[in-house]
Amino acid sequence: MDVNQTVVKVLEEIGVSHVFGGSGQVNASMLLALRDSKKIQTVIIRNEQAASFMACGYTMFNPGNLGVCFATGGPGAFNLFSGMAVALSDSLPILAITGYTSMSQRGKGALNESTGLSRTPDSQAMFAATCKKSYILERAEDTCDVLEDAINTAFEGRPGPVHIHIPKDITTAEVTNYRPIRLHVAPVLPETQALDAAADLLAQAIEKGSKMLALVGYGCVRSEAAPELLALIDRYQIPFVQTMDARGLLPENHPLCLGMYGTSGDKAANEWFDQAEVVLAVGNSYAQNATFAFKEDLYTGKKLVHINIDPAEIDKVYKADVRVVSDAKPALKALLAKLEQKVSAPVAKPVLPTGKFFEEAPHTDAARIFPGDMVRLLSENLPKDAIVMGDAGSHMLWLSAYLQLNGNQRYQNPGSFGPMASHTNGCIGVKCANPDKVVIAGVGDGCYQMAGFELMTAVQYNIPVVWIIFNNSEFNIIKKFLLNMYNDEAYMQFDNPDFVKYAEACGAKGYRVEKLDEFVPALQEAIHLGKPCVIDVLVDSQVYPPFNLGKV
Repeated sequence: MDVNQTVVKVLEEIGVSHVFGGSGQVNASMLLALRDSKKIQTVIIRNEQAASFMACGYTMFNPGNLGVCFATGGPGAFNLFSGMAVALSDSLPILAITGYTSMSQRGKGALNESTGLSRTPDSQAMFAATCKKSYILERAEDTCDVLEDAINTAFEGRPGPVHIHIPKDITTAEVTNYRPIRLHVAPVLPETQALDAAADLLAQAIEKGSKMLALVGYGCVRSEAAPELLALIDRYQIPFVQTMDARGLLPENHPLCLGMYGTSGDKAANEWFDQAEVVLAVGNSYAQNATFAFKEDLYTGKKLVHINIDPAEIDKVYKADVRVVSDAKPALKALLAKLEQKVSAPVAKPVLPTGKFFEEAPHTDAARIFPGDMVRLLSENLPKDAIVMGDAGSHMLWLSAYLQLNGNQRYQNPGSFGPMASHTNGCIGVKCANPDKVVIAGVGDGCYQMAGFELMTAVQYNIPVVWIIFNNSEFNIIKKFLLNMYNDEAYMQFDNPDFVKYAEACGAKGYRVEKLDEFVPALQEAIHLGKPCVIDVLVDSQVYPPFNLGKV
């Protein structure tokens, strides 16, 4: 086997079912090896940036998946950086493979050269800055060793992206020492002393009847910690809130669910947080939107127990009274066992505040469709296990505020790095990893025009995602920010194409929704059609999602 064939064989053996990438001169021979694979579906994209976002989607709700993207050297490789940044900030195990200049041509200005020599850009330094580790495979006999180290690095500790350069002259070199790679990722387990301290603090709070709150973050999604969370919450009657990117992990019609906390959070969630005396934060990293722009006194007068897989996240924004460095699931499991020994008295049900966006009456005063009303209808018609992706913009906030997710449904936003168009394309990777689940992307018209040409990719490979476009012909949330700060705005409006005709030209199905009562029939048909669909919804541009823009 040559290097290309070895890479493909290793990916097959660790269970990779889809890879995403683009063609180019430096990596062209790799495409032949992928073509011959009987286990891997190769998705060739229109722009390599989309491949990186799809790789993120492929592992986003499937913690055991390795997202894989590839590109030619130089400009193709550089298109992957946005996805690498998302994976780094959002803890996603991604392997990026890119071409690289042959040893004999380095420093001579070869086509697509990015060695850092002779005024060429230095892709090794750039990938090292956006990944956990970046490699250059210089010898064919090192192929299995490099792949083994890279894939283990992607998964170990806090997951993240890794990258391998494969020089053009190495790709077809013979690998004479092939061996199956060994995955030896050890779980991050809590220290006994930290667990004892956490259990003591929580047990005392439970026995005293202190107001408690569980703050559930995306780390709980990655850890698949829902059973342990529910057991803890139900046994000790602890009200809970979920961050924007942990929505749906626990059922949101649960009597102890107060909704989403933060700048766009539900009134009930924010009110109870203010009253809470003890906060158990699990798998969260205190993002800007979840902290009212890092409000300094947010935890004044509260006790904080913070569980996170990454020690750098604890005390980064708010100093914890108890620090538990651990994957969420084993920490919660151990904590439950310790609390069983410390708390014996029955626990009273708390009296909780009310006020959730989902429960609001329909808005009849909007000039066009009120986005929150449309999102509520989306919630009511979502199938069990459905996944909703919200791209960056006001639509993301409408979705996170007005969705109610039950029945193992999920929601995800673009995270702290937050590039527009990431989930417009990432949803394709999500669907590849979850072929039996309905996948819906809620995107802005600005996001869609950045990257919506990947609709052709979905059509070509028959990947049935439903895109819902929030059509208001403007960058709505940025406009509101400018109006709040300066009572003025500029360059916020733009023209849109006919999205229905565009969808049809690509071979997809398009719908146009101008009135609220047209939305559900279009949604239901799109879900059951089993092909890529675009629903163009005309939403009001003079209403804004719940968001304290003056503080961001």
